Amino acid sequence: MKDFQHEDPENWKWGIFYFNKRDYRLIVPKRNPIMGWTFNFAHPVGYIVIILILLLIIFQSI
Repeated sequence: MKDFQHEDPENWKWGIFYFNKRDYRLIVPKRNPIMGWTFNFAHPVGYIVIILILLLIIFQSI
């Protein structure tokens, strides 16, 4: 099954940030699937996860 919302260029800000409020997924494949996965920045939980990851990195370096 094709994921047409994922392939729509309007859902990619600056070509690298996926932002789609209609997509319920938190983590989506990047435009080039070989490159891995990215967050759906329109998903509210995405920001919480990113902040937690950044805090973990900061506190690991202290």
